[in-house]
Amino acid sequence: MLQRQCTRKADAVTVTATFELKPPPYPMDDLEPHLSKDTFEYHRGKHHRAYVDNLNKQIDGAERDDMSLDDVVLVTYNKGGPLPAFNNAAQAWNHEFFLESMKPGGGGKASGDLLQLIERDFGCFDRFVQEFKSAAAAQFGSGWAWLIRKVDLDAGNAVNPRPSEEDKKLVVVKSPSANRRPDYTSTSMEKLVSWDVVSARHEVAEARAAEREIEEARKKKEELLDKKNLPRFSWMRQMMILRLITLECFAVKICRKFRGSAHPSFFH
Repeated sequence: MLQRQCTRKADAVTVTATFELKPPPYPMDDLEPHLSKDTFEYHRGKHHRAYVDNLNKQIDGAERDDMSLDDVVLVTYNKGGPLPAFNNAAQAWNHEFFLESMKPGGGGKASGDLLQLIERDFGCFDRFVQEFKSAAAAQFGSGWAWLIRKVDLDAGNAVNPRPSEEDKKLVVVKSPSANRRPDYTSTSMEKLVSWDVVSARHEVAEARAAEREIEEARKKKEELLDKKNLPRFSWMRQMMILRLITLECFAVKICRKFRGSAHPSFFH
């Protein structure tokens, strides 16, 4: 459960929230023997909890307005000039995303539209797996490897694809330590990753991309129509003004005519 608050003042942004450590979507011993319960509890209780607790400390006391963790990440990213709370907010979000990317009895191979997309962009599924493993193993220090839509993102620390405001994430693998990282990454891809969750995210990303394309096309059409109609509207407005002036002059002439006639009562 989350309690989210935020306020924006002029050019300044302040955020506050009270976040609780979100429970994993499965019992912590269900990933054994590939990820032990002890390792899971240690990483969640030390690293994940630290990000949540530190985030709460950083944003404590600010004015309140409802926000999701997604919103906090976007606001604190601050269009590329991260605010102090960004790292902890993004890392808390990354960990939730990571836990949801795994399941007991996972691994195997993607299917359906997602598999076709992977084969289109990587040549074959096995090549994608190898490139993903290599990217994760080459990550300096602790970090994240992402499979995303359309864009390449190579960024350090907690930065994830979310700050671009585009839902292009497909799957993430996190190494809990630099020790035996290649082995851990291989096990994650072969035994733990939930391709059902990844496929569902892909469908959502496709739907949002389609909505954005429709909205962008609508805006372009409106802009084009505005440009085409602007001279016409300006001309019509000028004609209206001229007609009003003409009518006013005509009315003045009529008034003068009748004022000089034998019917002065007409104007009473």
